[in-house]
Amino acid sequence: MARVSTDKRASNTADDTLARKSRDENVVSGGHLVAAALKNEGVDTIFTLCGGHIIDIYDGCIDHGIRVVDVRHEQVAAHAADGYARQTGRLGCVVTTAGPGFTNALTGIATAFRSESPVLHIGGQGALTQHKMGSLQDLPHVDIAAPITKFSASVRSTERIADMVAMAARECFAGAPGPSYLEIPRDVLDREVPADKAVVPERGRSRASTQSIGDPADVEKLAELLVKSERPAVLLGTQVWTCRGHEAATALFKALNVPCYMNGAARGLLPPGDPHYFNRTRTDAFNEADVIVIVGTPFDFRMGYGRRLRSDAAVVHIDMDYRTVAKNRDVSLGLVGDPGAILKAVHAAVGERPDNGAEGRARWLAHLRGLEGERAAKLMPLFQSDANPIHPYRVAWELNEFLTENTIYIGDGGDVVTISAQAVEPRAPGNWMDPGALGALGVGTGFALASKLVNPDKEVLCYYGDGSFGMTAFDMETANRFGAPYIAVIGNNSAMNQIRYGQLSKYGDERGNVGNLLGEVPFSRFAEMLGGYGEEVTDCREIGPALGRARESVRNSGKSAVVNVWVDAGEWAPGTKRQTMYK
Repeated sequence: MARVSTDKRASNTADDTLARKSRDENVVSGGHLVAAALKNEGVDTIFTLCGGHIIDIYDGCIDHGIRVVDVRHEQVAAHAADGYARQTGRLGCVVTTAGPGFTNALTGIATAFRSESPVLHIGGQGALTQHKMGSLQDLPHVDIAAPITKFSASVRSTERIADMVAMAARECFAGAPGPSYLEIPRDVLDREVPADKAVVPERGRSRASTQSIGDPADVEKLAELLVKSERPAVLLGTQVWTCRGHEAATALFKALNVPCYMNGAARGLLPPGDPHYFNRTRTDAFNEADVIVIVGTPFDFRMGYGRRLRSDAAVVHIDMDYRTVAKNRDVSLGLVGDPGAILKAVHAAVGERPDNGAEGRARWLAHLRGLEGERAAKLMPLFQSDANPIHPYRVAWELNEFLTENTIYIGDGGDVVTISAQAVEPRAPGNWMDPGALGALGVGTGFALASKLVNPDKEVLCYYGDGSFGMTAFDMETANRFGAPYIAVIGNNSAMNQIRYGQLSKYGDERGNVGNLLGEVPFSRFAEMLGGYGEEVTDCREIGPALGRARESVRNSGKSAVVNVWVDAGEWAPGTKRQTMYK
């Protein structure tokens, strides 16, 4: 166990120096204990919006070298903490004041919950001495947070603060990752306790290794299934990237010549052009495969609750959470543990086994590759459409042409995410981010801010719908203020168009446009107002050049750019037309 350091960083102001000298160096405050514990959990940045209940945490962060990124809305802070966790694989942290600060962050915490992202939400609360008296911003935060976190608790004594921060952090990484909530009442946070009584768990000791392979007998069974299979298919899901198991996963399936499909944050684990990378024939593969391996993604609505998997195929499900394996659909084999560790063990178990299915798998890959070409050819007229208004598929195609290996692509919206998923092919691991299973709009600005802070040498591009951009766009100023500029592209159809389709289909033209039409806003001026570059695009031939100008402006000015592309409100993704998200 490590004693808390009470060393103070030299101040630049006389007043601050006097204030620090007046402190008793034999005591330490709750806010400094929070910062010390966060530092030991590997946290180097918190995302926050100030409030009187939490200011001592900021003071502690200064002394412990933790960057404080203050935003304009707590939803963005929570999404940024989520984005930080996704990009680093470490604990993300959002700090909010009590009451509305807490409730504003809940959409971001719920998004992290459904996306299995390790985020610690620390919130303020009225003093314990004011319990049940109606203090300012008092709410039952712990009870509200409980259903959408893995751990939700209140700290009742200053001496326990660091211990409970470590406890909450451990819960974020227990099994499948997820968020935790920790409430600290104001008097508990501000109170000073003897420094020699304040003990913070040493870095690395608060969490045990979670790289379990589950039952070794099941690893052997999967190895045997794969070497005998002639028509296998694998879907790599978000957990493969979350646990950084992508190298082990791709090494196994490349060695066995297995076609790989990817969804969620796993997109980009194999680059386009890799012989084992497939993205347009998943339905064909699942309909014809003899072995289907689903790794790190649940049988939720995105998988048709498991019904889209061939009934007479051997279905293998690998997940970090035992509650997820075989949920909604029976499986032939279920393995619970770290996906990377499991697949590395399977690779070792394959060893010198006779590869009886090798010739069949070679034919299988050639068959699927031919189908991939056919599917791509059918989409090309949409991708290269010269229609006016601009077809949304053309925007997605132009975005994909624009991306580099150094570009992190973020999708924030309904149809813009669905359509771009058919065109955009990330060039490297970690270069795709989307709202995840919760489907929350407004994630993009926080994700972009965090991604650029974590990866200052990478380019960050966020493709918004005009509805989602309007929700959180003002924190583009935060990105500029913290030297984290990015390119914002807006597919602007002046509508909440994915929902609009369902309304039009159900109620007709007279009633279907209620509650879903938006104003025609020239969003390029928003970037200009913030000192950046903005451009309106109404001709599909100008999309690529406009993106290039935005790129150069961001590089040269250090300010975010907005390319506002006016798209056809009468075009939708096939899934939207079939309303598959509700089936």
